[in-house]
Amino acid sequence: MQWETVIGLEIHAQLATRSKIFSGASTAFGAEPNTQACAIDLGLPGVLPVLNREAVVMAVRFSAAIGADLERRSVFARKNYFYPDLPKGYQISQFELPIVGRGSVDILLDDGEMRSVGVTRAHLEEDAGKSLHEDFHGLTGIDLNRAGTPLLEIVSEPDMRSAKEAVAYARKIHQIVRYIGICDGNMQEGSFRVDANVSIRPLGGELGTRAELKNINSFRFLERAINFEVERQIDVLESGGKVVQETRLYDPDRDETRSMRSKEEANDYRYFPDPDLLPVELDDAFIDAALTGMPELPDARRARFCEAYALSQSDAAQLTASRELADYYEAAVQEAGDARLAATWIMGELAGALNRGGLDIGQSPISAVLLGGLLRRIADNTISGKIAKQVFETMWSEGGAADAIIQNRGLRQITDAGAIAGIVDAVVQANPSQVEAYRQADEKKQAKMLGFFVGQVMQASKGKANPTQVNELLRRKLNA
Repeated sequence: MQWETVIGLEIHAQLATRSKIFSGASTAFGAEPNTQACAIDLGLPGVLPVLNREAVVMAVRFSAAIGADLERRSVFARKNYFYPDLPKGYQISQFELPIVGRGSVDILLDDGEMRSVGVTRAHLEEDAGKSLHEDFHGLTGIDLNRAGTPLLEIVSEPDMRSAKEAVAYARKIHQIVRYIGICDGNMQEGSFRVDANVSIRPLGGELGTRAELKNINSFRFLERAINFEVERQIDVLESGGKVVQETRLYDPDRDETRSMRSKEEANDYRYFPDPDLLPVELDDAFIDAALTGMPELPDARRARFCEAYALSQSDAAQLTASRELADYYEAAVQEAGDARLAATWIMGELAGALNRGGLDIGQSPISAVLLGGLLRRIADNTISGKIAKQVFETMWSEGGAADAIIQNRGLRQITDAGAIAGIVDAVVQANPSQVEAYRQADEKKQAKMLGFFVGQVMQASKGKANPTQVNELLRRKLNA
């Protein structure tokens, strides 16, 4: 039987507020356990939650970024369940009336196809604490620092049909929340977590029973977890069994999913409006203020890069992958005056150096202005591309501007035609047998043999001779 995969994602984006959603406690990462949980976060008797205005602002910005319906009136509810890291015995969330309604995002697949994925809703809620299982000798420790941290839970439609599509969608949401500055997207610290609802069905048939894969914290693990779960469900059904609706955990060490608990339904949580919180009602003034300063969004920026800088869709997508990278590219173009050259170097030499160093663009030792200065010297033939790589390595390891390095190390390219002609004459005279073989060869072989002479000239000039002039003068000399 031919099976079709059906995937929907629930993404928890931790909002980049300095304090929690209902209290003034800090949201800073890395504090000692249980030092950032106040009386409100702990649910002590007599305390009252107060909604963090900035969390609402960030939800409004996200709604605009995905073209979603913004609900002018939304309500917080209590989601009741018991777990050790949930001090109050309930989580404050939104259920029937979320702040963000239906929207959609476009994803670009590896084959160049563009697809639209629906977003069902996005709602504000508080995070729970964290259970710690290491170093407790069979016991579980509870850290409540994270309790009350503001989250925006983004729920997709079941529109994805493969693990790669799911990863592309998750990456797109990750890109958007970082672009608009509402989440730092740090998956290692838990700021961006993904739950995947996965089911299979006969091609074109009714939806199957889904399993929820919880708290996946990397795009690579998301793809692996979904692929494993799809194969697991196929094996279950083809062996005559039934897929059980449940919550499963992905174990990256074993590359498998395993059962955690049966999957709850909405009525199991006994949702009801939180009596301590008034409905959130938004007016035009609040919305306008929230949207002030919204940046250019990724899709719009990619389209502009294609038009303004004559980039391909794939290159523009790579250079707009993050707001910081796109800013870096535009600053380098402004300094270098050559958009294509800047793209080539940023996606090549710079990207390679960053990968080797385990750095992101914001940590680059070479600023956009300094890189642009180096590229300007390639464009005006002060140095060749080969020498530029030497200068780049020095800038990376030792710092400094390209002009100073070129001057101090005597790396300026030789462009004087007479000087290059003298070196060419010397090389030709020193290699009579190779010259004779070149002149006896057909054009195809001559093209290959020319490289020998170019190499000799570049060696004699210590790499400083202008390669274009070298090739031109050699062809004239050899074909004379």
